[in-house]
Amino acid sequence: MRIAVVSLFPRMIRDALAHGVVGRALERKTLQVETFDPRDFTDDAHRSVDDRPYGGGPGMVLKVLPLSGALRAATAALPPGARRVYMGADGRRFEQSLAREAAGWPGLVLMAGRYEGVDERLLQSEIDERWSIGDYILSGGELPALVVIDAIARLIPGTLGAAESALQESFSDGLLDWPHYTRPALAGGRRVPEVLASGDHAAVERWRLREALGRTWLHRPDLLARRGMSALERSLLEEFKAERESGAGRIEDNPER
Repeated sequence: MRIAVVSLFPRMIRDALAHGVVGRALERKTLQVETFDPRDFTDDAHRSVDDRPYGGGPGMVLKVLPLSGALRAATAALPPGARRVYMGADGRRFEQSLAREAAGWPGLVLMAGRYEGVDERLLQSEIDERWSIGDYILSGGELPALVVIDAIARLIPGTLGAAESALQESFSDGLLDWPHYTRPALAGGRRVPEVLASGDHAAVERWRLREALGRTWLHRPDLLARRGMSALERSLLEEFKAERESGAGRIEDNPER
């Protein structure tokens, strides 16, 4: 997968991607990320990339020509068919389904805005899509671009240590993830659920699905409403609710008592 980022702060992108699983993907070349600075495509001695907005008002607006030059150079560096995306508050919500879709594209150009935004004429003529990572205001599009790259990179074969890891994470099946535990079995007065140490793989899978359904019902019921449930899943969710009401599923604060 090849991604290009158009940004006034290319070092911010490069430094952030140098760590963790994304950094390993870059080392293995399963992911390639290039940066393009609009300042390199200016035509004045001051390398100006912004100007005052028409109509007045506070702040500055990124100019068409430097951004257009960087955007075209970024697109030319990628395989044919690469999509050009602007990270902005008015964009389509970036979710796991969109990450899976984008991971199958031949390439992706992400343009990070700054200041009061980007000249609308550029967005209308040279951008294919607009994406948003949430309903809040950030200083620029670099952090959203990094979020997008991280989410997509995890779906590229060879990025994660185990091939099934990406399939078992939150949102991969429209649900939040189940609770995770590791050694020791007793920590802070709380013991790992017995089923996870039982060796019964079918029981473990059943417990994990039930907990994922229960967590989603508790914290993101909107996901369940959109996703729907099978008859088995409805039964498991009812079991989760009943156990929660009775307190039977609570991990004891003092299990050795």
